[in-house]
Amino acid sequence: MTSQWISRRAVVRGAAAGALLAAAGGAPAFAGQRRGRGGWDPAALRAAISDLTHPPSTAAQLWAEHGRDRWYGSTGVTELKGGRAPRPGDAFRAGSVTKLFVAVVVFQLWSEGRLRLDDPIGRHVPGWLPPTSARITVRQLLDHTSGLPDHRGLPDLSTPEAVLRHRFDRWTPEEIVASVAHEGPKFPPGTAQEYRGINYVMLSLLIQELTGQEYGEAIAARVLRPLGLRRTWFPGTDPRLRGPHVHGYLRMSDGSTRDTTACDPSSMWGEGELVSTLDDLKRFQCALFNGELLSRAAMDQLFVLPPDSVRMLDGTPARYSTGLQRIPLGGGVTLWGKTGETYGYRTRVFTTRDQRTRFVLAYHPTSRAAKEEMAERVVAALPLDGA
Repeated sequence: MTSQWISRRAVVRGAAAGALLAAAGGAPAFAGQRRGRGGWDPAALRAAISDLTHPPSTAAQLWAEHGRDRWYGSTGVTELKGGRAPRPGDAFRAGSVTKLFVAVVVFQLWSEGRLRLDDPIGRHVPGWLPPTSARITVRQLLDHTSGLPDHRGLPDLSTPEAVLRHRFDRWTPEEIVASVAHEGPKFPPGTAQEYRGINYVMLSLLIQELTGQEYGEAIAARVLRPLGLRRTWFPGTDPRLRGPHVHGYLRMSDGSTRDTTACDPSSMWGEGELVSTLDDLKRFQCALFNGELLSRAAMDQLFVLPPDSVRMLDGTPARYSTGLQRIPLGGGVTLWGKTGETYGYRTRVFTTRDQRTRFVLAYHPTSRAAKEEMAERVVAALPLDGA
């Protein structure tokens, strides 16, 4: 699954699937881009988000911080018919940023002694997976080295028209897990890395088993309410976005544009259904990296990458730690954070580990395979050298 309704699980099917995965956060194209100067350049930041043709997008917002300098800007409109400029409190679908909230609660439970990272998932969530998959550990789910098999029995979403037809399909966690419970792991767990949303579906079930709460309520009790994130929520099966929000759009095969804001988010259960705002994600990012949510030991674990011998399926180095996404930029500079995407929505939440430079970018491309051009421009404009 890749933060795009049921297409997260459909991305493993056929050539179109590969393009979707690349667009959905498996490997952001701005990885390896070289940043410019060491100075703060507001004009470059403004230019980075003002180009709504590369990729074609309807709106963008950026918050950036470097040392004591802060910058916010927005461009485009919240709705194509009569919309206004986006604001930091406008809601949007944050996609796979959901996974970082899930990881935080898993590590809180670990700090409380309620689980071990090397526990097999079947010990805490019995009966959901076949015996060979039930031996996959919590750590292997967190860092996407589980090897859980490809999904079966999913609709074909290779065209935007199909996406539109299926966007109100309703899924249960049981149905989602059943689509990978047909056989054992596709590779020995812990030996390779493959970004998969199903890993975090299993971790969300783990949270429910250990807390006795719906996973979204457990996150609300442990993260959202303590931080005052009043405009962040887990919609369940509610297709609407409440209050002021930014609309998402998808370009059809005939060139027309359709509003995709409303959708049944149940297919993103446990790994991509989060709704949030720029303000709330900024607050969450600061709190997480400041150590407000996790113990020091848990924070250290959050950054642990698999051994060097573990590679992505394409042979490139592993880029997911036990909860975070790592983007090495060269020159000793590394960004840590999370990408998120649904149709019409794309979110990038990243910081250097010392928090000297960080940003939250939310923009709204109209293509499922939009290039990472806007994020590239943002990273190039940030004073990351030596950060």
